[in-house]
Parts: sequence; structure tokens; C-alpha cells
Amino acid sequence: MQEMTKINDFVIKFANVNGSGSASANLMFAKSIFRMGIPVSPKNIFPSNIQGLPTWYEIRVNKDGYTARRDGVDCLIALNPQTYQSDLKELVKGGYLIYDSTMERKFPRKDVNIIGIPMASICAEHYDDPRQRQLFKNIICLGALSVLLKIDMAILKGLIKEEFQKKPKLIEPNLHALGLGRKYAQNNLASNFGLQLKSMRQKSKKIMIQGNEASGLGCVFAGATVASWYPITPSTSLAEAFEKYVHMFRKDSDGNIKGAIVQAEDELSAIGMAIGANWNGARSFTATSGPGVSLMSEFLGLAYFAEIPLVLFNIQRGGPSTGMPTRTQQSDIISSAYASHGDTKQILLFPSDPKECFEMSIEAFDIAERLQTPVIFMSDLDIGMNDWVVDELELEDTHKFDRGKVLSAKDLDAIEMWGRYLDIDGDGIPYRTIPGTHPTKGSFFTRGTSHDAFAGYTEDGRINAENLKRITKKFDKSIRYLPKSVRKNAKQKTDIGLIYFGSTSPAVEEAIDYLFDEGYNIDRIRIRSFPFDKNLKKFINDHEHVFILEQNRDAQMKFLISNELEIDINHFVSLLNFDGSPVTAKFIVDEFKLKVMDNKKIHSKIKKSKSAA
Repeated sequence: MQEMTKINDFVIKFANVNGSGSASANLMFAKSIFRMGIPVSPKNIFPSNIQGLPTWYEIRVNKDGYTARRDGVDCLIALNPQTYQSDLKELVKGGYLIYDSTMERKFPRKDVNIIGIPMASICAEHYDDPRQRQLFKNIICLGALSVLLKIDMAILKGLIKEEFQKKPKLIEPNLHALGLGRKYAQNNLASNFGLQLKSMRQKSKKIMIQGNEASGLGCVFAGATVASWYPITPSTSLAEAFEKYVHMFRKDSDGNIKGAIVQAEDELSAIGMAIGANWNGARSFTATSGPGVSLMSEFLGLAYFAEIPLVLFNIQRGGPSTGMPTRTQQSDIISSAYASHGDTKQILLFPSDPKECFEMSIEAFDIAERLQTPVIFMSDLDIGMNDWVVDELELEDTHKFDRGKVLSAKDLDAIEMWGRYLDIDGDGIPYRTIPGTHPTKGSFFTRGTSHDAFAGYTEDGRINAENLKRITKKFDKSIRYLPKSVRKNAKQKTDIGLIYFGSTSPAVEEAIDYLFDEGYNIDRIRIRSFPFDKNLKKFINDHEHVFILEQNRDAQMKFLISNELEIDINHFVSLLNFDGSPVTAKFIVDEFKLKVMDNKKIHSKIKKSKSAA
């Protein structure tokens, strides 16, 4: 079998069993590549059960910095006999299959290179404890890979010491297992393994971090002191990250924690607590996923109409209903934009990576308080629960919290007449007070039912209509406070445009390069918030043919744009990926070319353009 030769450009996939202890070994493998300065992108593909079912860990290495998931596997570490046959189909011709050869097996493919390592036998020889045998098998595999791929042993030793620093008794046994794997590979495996890693120099300081981790840290930097949440995949780790960083950074000299993290009894309770805390002047948030947003809908209406600041993190997952909790999608756009009953519209933020998760988490609290309204943070499982390599997280020293129109005791003393929902400045945003600010002034009764400018209950439809008009004005003018869309033009003038958002960004950037090489010039714009800024409408008007990439079945962003900007929906062409896996550049390229071929008008124009070039 002819072996492939690839340096810093391949995909390795680990196929294992959930609960076998492979997660830490896989992550250390990814981190070792990262610490060699090589661009790396790991994707954890795991089931929604605790243990026993198949799990996969996919790592893309790419010297050019492409970090989107890639189709095809160059090296398969097959450690789950249950999935051997299906896993083998993903392996490219000339690729490598590495398996536990303790029990010899036959594989149906003759066009791949098969490498056996008797991992279970090695474990049985050196360890008596059954659990140790299971766990150390992954470390032995890691040791063998370090020889085949030429990973610096010093890096791996450092990672093991970091991984088990809180359990120092485990350091030496793991180092021993790592050595066993290395020794076997050095003595028994060919040295001409076709996939190689070579250290690179990073252009800027990078970190490896998950989106939920970055958001949790962002909440701390934003001044949040209260988190109320109910466990749900894939948002739970965000609340856990916040708790971790609160204990790290919010401890006073007496050891007291300045913050409250409450695991509520359900989603309703969680958002109710967050609303109550914000009403009382604390910066508070809750985190959930699509099913949680549905349950929180009525409370979102309360916060919207009573104009109480709120930050809600929606880490989107596969649907519908309870869906596929461990798969990713962008399928909550419509349900979040119009969350709650009646005339409501919610502000949405769309981060594209963990760095933006950190930055936009901080922005979200400022926006919520400035506008006195809920802000829904639209991340997804791919961003939230996978490790991404991004530039270091930074917060400007000059950053100041924007608490919006909050009246102080001095302000209240100077005001003759104050109404909680009076629009004094004409921007739709009233002035609010925080309980306890003044002993006699500034109090009001907060209700989510119809009220007048002075927070008094009313069933006068005209007064209610005027209040709704004011809130609409506030929503429309909110654009000035939101992250702007990012436009990138092709090298040549073109009337073809692509709209995208969120975690699809790495795949889009890669696909654009491939399509350019094939003669396609495509302008693109990345949406970062809703309501949409004027740049998006201009982009659409600038292009005769506009494609919209989304990770959902129903083209939800297309409908939202069409509805809100009053643009004929037939102006857009959808590129839709909704199988629960992060979209690939190949998918975008293939779908784009397919849609171009299906559209005679676009096809003929592009054909003329390419022949002229």
C-alpha cells in the first residue's frame, strides 16, 4: 500500500466508547499540537448518554490556518469495535487505520494502511486494576502517536502534569503509560509514517478555549454577580465556567464570594430569578438552549414589556423539540427573535468564535441595561462546547460599564415629576430607578400587563398602543448600540453575495478561497446582531444574487431578513446544512455550485464572466 505524505495538513479521528476516559487523552493530544504552534481544530462528537455509546473526537491540523471541520479522515484511531465498519468508510484512500491489535481483526478495505498496537495487552501486562487498564489504554495510544507524528515528549509530559496537578498521585502512572506507548512504537512500528507534525511559529498570541468558557469569563468581566440556571446541554458548562471564575476573581480578603450562582428547579424559575435580580440592580443572566427558551417565553414577554434588563444565553442545539442535545444547529432564530406572545421582538447577538463570545458577553450586559430589555446571546454547541484556537482575550483598560438611564438619589431630588415609562429624550428609552436609591422617591409598581407612562395599570387601548409604539421606537434605534455586520468584498467586482453568521464563519472563509480558485468572485457579509444594521440592506441591494448560509432546515435567517427588511424572499438563495454536524467548506462549495447550475440566470452570467476572464 502506497503511503500518503502530509505535513501539518490532515485530519485524525478517534473512535471510542463514551465513559472510557478518552476525553482527557484526546484533549492533551490536541493541545500538544497547539503548543507546537500548528493551527488545530478539535471537534468532540459525543452521545447524549453518560456512557456506553460511541463517541468520536475529530482533530483537523492545517498549516494554512483553516479551522472548519473537513470531510474525510486521514488517520483513524479505531478503538470501538462496534463502529469499525462505519468509521472505516470515512478514511481516505491511502490513509492510516490504527487499532487495538490485542484481538486481531479483519478489515474489508485494501486501500488503507493498517497499524496494530496491542494496547489492551500492554495494559494487562502492567496494570492489575480493571479501571486503570481501561483509562491507561488511551495514554498508551497517545504515547505511540507521539512517536509516529514526532510530538515533543516534553510537551506531553508538561500537559500530563497540568492535567493532574490536583491529583498528583496520577502524574507518575500516566507518564509511565505514555512511556509504554512510546517504547512499543519505537521498537515495533515503521518510522516512515506519512503524517508528520513540524513546529510552526504563531503570528500572534493564541489560546485554546471553548465558547462557553469564554462567555462565563466575559460575564465576570461584565460585572455580573448573579447567575440562575437550570441544567441543559449544551449550556450547562457556561454557568459552571462563570462559577469557576467567580470563585477565582470575586473572593474578598475574608474568603467570601461576591456573587450568587443558583441552580433553579426549572427554566421558568431560572429566568424569573434573573429578572428579579436585574430589577434589583444586579447584573444577572441565565443560560439555556432552545427547549429552555420555549419554556421561558412568558417571562421574556414580562421583561420586554416591563423593560427590565436581562441577558439570556441560548446555546443552540439540534432540533426539533428536545432534539439532538449533543449536536449543533442554528435553529432558534425565529423563536428567539419573536420570543414570547403578543407584539414582542428580542435583540439577538451572533458570536462567531470564543473570542467574540467573550467580547459580546460583556457587550450584552451594557446593551441590556442601556435599552432596558432582554438580550439573547445566540451561540451554538459547536462554539460553546468545542475547543477553538483564537487570539488572546483582551479587555480595554478604558472599558466602563454602561448602565444606561439610571437615576441617582441626587437626580430624583432634582426632578419634580418622574414616570417610569416616560419618554423624555425622544429615543424611546425611559429613565429607571433601582430599589433603595431614595427613601421616598423613585418607587413604582412593576407589571408586565398594560400600563401607562407612570406605571399605573390601564386597559385603555390607546394608551397601550402608545406604549407599544415607544418600545418599537426604542427597538428600531437600538441598532446604534449593537455590533455591526462585517463585510468583505471579493478581489473583483461581483453581483453575487453571501450572507452568513455564527459558527459557519471558518467554513465560509475557506470555501470563498476554494471558489475563487475556480473563478467565482463572491462578496460576503457576516451578521452579528438583530435588528439588522443598514450595512446589511445595502449589501443586499448591491447584489443581484444573494446566497444565505444557515445551519437549519427552514431558512430561518432568510425569513427574518425578508420580513424585517421587507425584501422579496425570492431574492435569496438558501444554502442549508442541518445534519447536526458543523458545516464544511466542501458542503458550501458543492451546494453553491449546485444552486448556480439550477439557476439558469446566475449560471449564464457566471459562465460569461469566467470566459471573459
